[in-house]
Amino acid sequence: MFKKILIANRGEIACRVIKTAKKMGIATVAVYSDADRDAVHVDMADEAVHIGPAAAAQSYLVQDRIIEACKATGAEAVHPGYGFLSERASFCAALEKEGIVFIGPKPKAIEAMGDKIESKKFANAAKVNTVPGYLGVIEDGDHAVKIADEIGYPVMIKASAGGGGKGMRIAWSREEVRDGFDRARSEAKNSFGDDRVFIEKFVVEPRHIEIQVLGDAHGNVIYLGERECSIQRRNQKVAEEAPSPFLDEKTRRAMGEQSVALAKAVEYQSAGTVEFIVDKDRNFYFLEMNTRLQVEHPVTELVTGVDLVEQMIRVAAGERLAIRQDDVKLNGWAIESRLYAEDPYRNFLPSIGRLTRYRPPEEGRRDDVVLRNDTGVTEGSEISMYYDPMIAKLCTWAPTRIAAIDAMSDALDSFVVDGIEHNIPFLAALMQHPRWREGRLSTGFIAEEYPDGFAPIAPSAGDKGVLAAVAMAVELLRRDRLDRLSGRLAPHSGALKRDWEVRIGDAYVPVSIVEGMISIPLEVDLSIDGSQPLTVASEWRPGEAVWHGRVGGRRISAQIRPVLNGIRIAWKGMAVTARAMLPEVAALDRLMPVKLPPDTSKMLLCPMPGLVVAVAVAEGQEVKAGETLAVVEAMKMENVLRAERDLTIAKINAKKGDSLAVDAVIMEFA
Repeated sequence: MFKKILIANRGEIACRVIKTAKKMGIATVAVYSDADRDAVHVDMADEAVHIGPAAAAQSYLVQDRIIEACKATGAEAVHPGYGFLSERASFCAALEKEGIVFIGPKPKAIEAMGDKIESKKFANAAKVNTVPGYLGVIEDGDHAVKIADEIGYPVMIKASAGGGGKGMRIAWSREEVRDGFDRARSEAKNSFGDDRVFIEKFVVEPRHIEIQVLGDAHGNVIYLGERECSIQRRNQKVAEEAPSPFLDEKTRRAMGEQSVALAKAVEYQSAGTVEFIVDKDRNFYFLEMNTRLQVEHPVTELVTGVDLVEQMIRVAAGERLAIRQDDVKLNGWAIESRLYAEDPYRNFLPSIGRLTRYRPPEEGRRDDVVLRNDTGVTEGSEISMYYDPMIAKLCTWAPTRIAAIDAMSDALDSFVVDGIEHNIPFLAALMQHPRWREGRLSTGFIAEEYPDGFAPIAPSAGDKGVLAAVAMAVELLRRDRLDRLSGRLAPHSGALKRDWEVRIGDAYVPVSIVEGMISIPLEVDLSIDGSQPLTVASEWRPGEAVWHGRVGGRRISAQIRPVLNGIRIAWKGMAVTARAMLPEVAALDRLMPVKLPPDTSKMLLCPMPGLVVAVAVAEGQEVKAGETLAVVEAMKMENVLRAERDLTIAKINAKKGDSLAVDAVIMEFA
C-alpha cells in the first residue's frame, strides 16, 4: 500500500479523497493555486504545494507542475478527483513514465472511453446499445445543419472532450443548430482546448441513468447498481439518487451487464461510470463512459456501503477486488443535492463572493436517517470566479425514497449559507414538488416545471398558519428579551397581550395566545385564525439562524433572518417576510403605500459578475425578440443574453473584454 499520495484537485473532491486516505493511514499532499492558498483542502492535507496562478490553465491543468510536486514530496501515487486532469491519458502516461502511480484507469481505457466520439465507435463494436448520430468530423454550421436534417429533430450537439454540461446544446430547428454549433465549439475550446463536436438524436422524455462499475488489474469487474441523474439544468446535474425509481430488476441487470462488458473490453481498472439515456419504455442507449470518480458517487456509497475512493486506491496498489457481484446489495435510498453558488431567482446565474456564514446541518446517523455533507469550504471561504460554483454535496440516506426526500428537505431547511446567492431555495422547493416525489422524472424536468424561471413557492393557507406560528414565537421571545434590558424608558407592564396579527406577504393572519409562559425553551398554545389551539414549542434563542421546533404535531426547521420590523422566513422552498403586530398597528399597516422597485425595462443588466465575450448589436440597431444582444462568460459557461421584445438600441455601455459586476448596465433601449 502507498505511504503517501498527492491529490491533483481542489475543493470538495480533494477533501473527500483526503478523508479516505487518512482513514487508510496514507499521508496526503495537496496542491493549490493562488486563489486556493487558504482553502480547506490545503489545511486538511499533511503537505501542500503551490502550483501557480488562479486560472486552472496555469495551475491545476499543468501536468508538469503536478509531477514536480510529486517528486518534491515523495508522493508515490496521484488521485486526480474529477475534472481537470482526471481524464487526460497523457497525464496518466507521464506519471507512469516517472514511476508514479495514477489512481485511475490505464491510458488505453481513458483514450478509448474519454473521447465521446471514439467511445461511441468502440461501444458500437462492443455491441452496446447506442443513440443514432453522426460521429465524424463536422466541418461547419452548414454541415451541422445537413447532418441534423438527416438524423431528424431534435438533436443534441456535444463537445467530444470534457463534460459537466459544457459544450452541449439541444437544437429543435436549423437556426438553433447553427447557433448551438458555434456556441458548443466555443465553450469546448475554452473549457477543454478541443473544439470538436458531434451530433446525435435527442431522445424525447429521456432519463439520465448511470451504472457504477469497479474493476481491478486482474480482470475482475463488477457493477454497483445505478444512479438516477435526470434532474439537470443546462445538462448539468442538480440532484441525484440511488437507486432509480424507474428501473426494474431486469433492466438494471441488463444495463449493469452491458456496462461490465464494455469495461472488460477496455481492460478497465478503477472506479468508472457508464452513462445511459433511458426512454419512457425503458429502452436504454449508451451515452458515454466517465473514466473517473463521479461527482455523485456518495449516493452509491450510501446504498452499497462501499467506499469507492478506498477501492480506487487499493486497485491502483495492485490489490484484487474483495467484492464479488453477488456481494453487492442495494440497501435503502440515498439522495444528493448539489449546492451551487448561483441565484435561482435570476435563472440560476453564478454568484461569487465570501461565505459570511456557512453552517451545514450536523452529519451522522439519527434514528433511521444518515446525513452526509461533502464540502471543500468553511465559513469565510471565497467562492471564486475561476472554478465551478459548487459549495457542497448534501446527501441523505433512509430506508425508503420518501423518507430520504423528507430528510433532505429538513436538512436543506437547516443549511445556513450567507454572503452569496445559492440554490438552496430551489432544492428545498424541488423536495416538495409532486412530480419529483412521485419519481416521474426526465432530463427536461426543470425546463418543463419552471418554464418561466424559479420563484418561491406560494404558501397555502395551512403553510401560512405554520409561518405565523413561527413568527409569533420569535416575536414573543424578541419582546421578552427587550423587556429584560435595564434602563428602558417605557418598561413593559408585565401583562401579555392576547391578540395579534401576523402579516405574511399581503395576508394578515389573526393569532391569539391561549396559554403559556414566555421563556426558553418556549412552549405556548396559539389559536391561528380562530382554529383550535395548537402547541408551539422550541428551544430557539434570539440570534440563531435556524428555528427548530414543533407547531402542533409537525416538526419544523426554518431559516430566519431579521428584517425591518419583522423576520424573513425560508421553509420548504417558501420565502416570506413575516411581521407580528398588535391589531391596532396592523390596521395602520394596511394603509401604508407600497414602494415599487425602479423601472429597468429599458436596460440590459449584467445578470452575474462576468466577462463580456461579445456584443452582438450596435447603437441605433433595431432588434427582434429572441435575437442575441450580448454574450457574458462566468465560471466557464457562456450565457447568451437575448432581447425579450422588439426594440431599438439607444446606447451601449460595455465592450468585448470588459469585466462587469452584477446589474451593471450593458446597454440601454430607446
